[in-house]
Amino acid sequence: MATLTDTLHRGSAYLGVWPKERQLAALFPEYRIMTATRLGLRAMPALIVLSLLVQFQLGDPRYWPGVVASVLFLASLPMQGLYWLGKRADTQLPPSLVNWYRQLYAKIAAAGVPIAEPVARPSYFQLGETLSLAFKQLDKSFIRDL
Repeated sequence: MATLTDTLHRGSAYLGVWPKERQLAALFPEYRIMTATRLGLRAMPALIVLSLLVQFQLGDPRYWPGVVASVLFLASLPMQGLYWLGKRADTQLPPSLVNWYRQLYAKIAAAGVPIAEPVARPSYFQLGETLSLAFKQLDKSFIRDL
């Protein structure tokens, strides 16, 4: 059983591996989750500082518990995305996607691209690595051919 920090690190690694291609948005929820998580990682620190500064300058001290609660909520939003991604990265592919993963692997190998051996029971992380390599090495029409 992975700890929370391991899951968050795995989600961050998965965030870096999964290709940023819009064609995948119709097939997988990762594109939407990753877009929201990236936005949260960039925007939430500024929103947290802004809410603290506004409360410090204009607010009444009796509202500080509510401000602290909202700051903790804002800080947790990107972490929720990373946690979901970490859990998803370790999830085994369903049988229909395992077949698609193997077809994609065969196309990459047929193109002469050096690639490691396919995994017997691939997870979404391995699918992300393979898709990322396919988008870099093959033309983008491969997704329609599968």
